[in-house]
Amino acid sequence: MNLPEKVALPIDQELVLKVIPMPADCNANGDIFGGWVMAQVDLAGAVLPARLVRGRMATVAVNEFIFKQPVKVGDLLSFFSTITRVGKTSITVQVEVFAERFSNQGEFMKVTEARLTYVAIDANGKPTPIPQA
Repeated sequence: MNLPEKVALPIDQELVLKVIPMPADCNANGDIFGGWVMAQVDLAGAVLPARLVRGRMATVAVNEFIFKQPVKVGDLLSFFSTITRVGKTSITVQVEVFAERFSNQGEFMKVTEARLTYVAIDANGKPTPIPQA
């Protein structure tokens, strides 16, 4: 069995969310539900686009989602994000999730990475241009 690679936290991305999964978030195997992790990634991914959109937006695509290691109860999860593309109405972000295991404080491993696209929408749910800075 290969041990997960321990890594340093990224310095070129922004920390947008930290959370600790609890027992209620477990699947039948005792690991955290993948869907729970996906929901947290969606929240984390929306942080940076929200600064540009300054209004309503919706997740339009999960372009890629990779589970690299299981997430355990009590892990301290750190979600880092960076904007990779800004279009007329949409923004794509990369999110990387690192776990600090409860039993190995100060050691981090990447557990998930994803790329998501959000679209700015108006009050009727129709795509709207992103304000230019």
